[in-house]
Amino acid sequence: MEAFLKDQCTVIEKARILIEALPYIRRFSQKTLVIKYGGHAMVADDLKESFAQDIVLMKYIGMHPVVVHGGGPQIGQMLERMGKKSDFLAGMRVTDQDTMDIVEMVLVGKINKEIVSLLHRHGGQAVGLSGKDGHLIEARKLHVYRYQGDDEPPEILDIGLVGEVSRVNTQILRLFEHSRIIPVIAPVGVGENGETFNINADLVAGSVAGALQAKKLILMTDVPGVLDARGELISSMTVGEAADALQDETLRGGMIPKVRCAIDAVQSGAEKVHIIDGRVPHALLLEIFTDAGIGTEISKKR
Repeated sequence: MEAFLKDQCTVIEKARILIEALPYIRRFSQKTLVIKYGGHAMVADDLKESFAQDIVLMKYIGMHPVVVHGGGPQIGQMLERMGKKSDFLAGMRVTDQDTMDIVEMVLVGKINKEIVSLLHRHGGQAVGLSGKDGHLIEARKLHVYRYQGDDEPPEILDIGLVGEVSRVNTQILRLFEHSRIIPVIAPVGVGENGETFNINADLVAGSVAGALQAKKLILMTDVPGVLDARGELISSMTVGEAADALQDETLRGGMIPKVRCAIDAVQSGAEKVHIIDGRVPHALLLEIFTDAGIGTEISKKR
């Protein structure tokens, strides 16, 4: 009898979880959600599996997930194997033509196809895209400046074929909304003269989310979210509060470009941005389908 009651409690708990998810399923049905996939979630086998399951489930219940992936560590490993040194300026990988060829090979030819295959294994249908396909991501050279003091002009740093997004061709991505296919985008862009640019994946995801007027942009990271000066999680922020945090140096390291990306995405059309811990199994489902959610939410207003 005790075992029966225990089983009944387990079943009831599962039903409660489904009921909690129901209003979110209604709210996000037929809505576009852009997910930036990166960090530890791309490395650990169990997290890769849970990510794929989450994305396929989202598509099956009527959402339109668009995946943008990174690949910095994998690029670094390949460059090392090929005996090419990685140099960084202002946190950006200096990308000459040889390096760009390797970047494109790793991002487009290896990682992108592995993610597509992963989604297919879990019952989804996916297609891998480079920003060069159909001029999906049009780009221009990124100019980086180094501060040299109040009385000196900033130093211009040449970091090679590193780009920033100038335009997203949304027409291509809209085609997938009316199909079962999940687009998976490698952060490589095409320039005005056909040159190839290496672009930060967060920036690509933010630009795609803004251009598509996405309901959500979800950035998967290796930290719980945005932390305050005491190291405690900030569960929600307005764009103004996020900008203040950048100004008063509350934010550190890799969180700075992510918050800047979030602000730009919201200001250009995305409704909300969520910065979540991709090390948590099924982090996407926990953020989208539960009352509590996880990570940090950034929006125009509360």
